[in-house]
Amino acid sequence: MSGLESLYQELILDHSKRPQGKGLAEEEGRSATSYQRNPICGDEITLRVRLSDDGETVQSVTWDGAGCSISQASASMLAALIAEEGGMPRVEASALVDGFREALRSRGEIPLDEEVFGDAAALSGVSKFTARVKCAMLAWVAFEDAAARA
Repeated sequence: MSGLESLYQELILDHSKRPQGKGLAEEEGRSATSYQRNPICGDEITLRVRLSDDGETVQSVTWDGAGCSISQASASMLAALIAEEGGMPRVEASALVDGFREALRSRGEIPLDEEVFGDAAALSGVSKFTARVKCAMLAWVAFEDAAARA
């Protein structure tokens, strides 16, 4: 295993052991919740998105769930990425989900840019294992669903 792969593995384990954004916040203001389950392995995520009053900014992402370290780390990484600097424009968050999906479906051809995806770039290697892509995508799909309904 290369030094970079080892670092990425450590990041994934760290996020799964010390998750960010875990614990559903109260529904208030403009918010919505999405429950997603991976029927193949049993991973589950319930994710809540809270938007600004005008709906233009994602103010917070909180979640709860159970499953493998990849699904739990991915949810933590997503919550941390969105929460940086007090939120993220909804359009930018949507573009992140699209880019994440494209990279994970690329079978390793498109790496996630660390400048854009932060710690979530550690999940680039998952794209080589099609059975694990759903694990990594679970929280991102829940985010997309919740944001569309908020």
